[in-house]
Amino acid sequence: MSTAGDRQPDRATDRPGDRGGVQSLHRSLDLVEMLASRGGAMTIADLASATGTALPTAHRLLGTLRSRGYVRQLPDRRYALGFRLVPLGATAGSSVGVGAERALAGLVDVLGETANLAVLDGDRIAYVAQVPGKHSMRMFTEVGRRVDPHCTAVGKAIMARMPRERARALLTRTGMAPRTPHTLTDIEELCAGLDEIDRLGYALDEEEQEVGVRCVAVVVPTEDPRVAISVSGPAPRMTDTLVADAVPRLRRTAQELAAALV
Repeated sequence: MSTAGDRQPDRATDRPGDRGGVQSLHRSLDLVEMLASRGGAMTIADLASATGTALPTAHRLLGTLRSRGYVRQLPDRRYALGFRLVPLGATAGSSVGVGAERALAGLVDVLGETANLAVLDGDRIAYVAQVPGKHSMRMFTEVGRRVDPHCTAVGKAIMARMPRERARALLTRTGMAPRTPHTLTDIEELCAGLDEIDRLGYALDEEEQEVGVRCVAVVVPTEDPRVAISVSGPAPRMTDTLVADAVPRLRRTAQELAAALV
């Protein structure tokens, strides 16, 4: 028979935890976020281990999330993200995009080229807001487009703020397909580049997603960086001088957006 001293505390109790708020809600969100970060499907044992949640607690929380449609169970018994998240994600992306358009418009007014807001959605980059540039030849990425992170400035800016093992796992899952002759397809080379991006505070896309298009991006500095903003345009107009002018303006705008997203 176990005694009170032998029992392990339930780490997902409905009382305020050291992170503030209701601990069981924190644990539930940990499970959902872990599923998203690991490609969307995991066993309950792996989920419990990765989030530091007791197995019985993980089972109980996943049961609730499943009943609400936020997770689902696959035929092989693994858990995956649920379809209830799809409309929520679309609404959230739309709301963030609307709120960001004024900030993006300020970048376009000064720099003249297209400004974009993108988020890491699962393993891919989704463009959620854009203000077109002033020129007749504008940027070619449209709102709603989803692309791989390795060949975009916004993707690299976000990955540069990740632990390297997490970035490597993401790149392994997505593949690093050669979108243009300029696309980096070597994981070691790209990860070394992420260190430099983190040091400099901005990332470049040198015609890696689309031939003829250059882009500079910075991450929006939130606790778990998943959002980035960029300025993009035809390579002949996206000169080194324009990029140098864009970086501090992008950083200021990113700080403003970070404050709005808190």
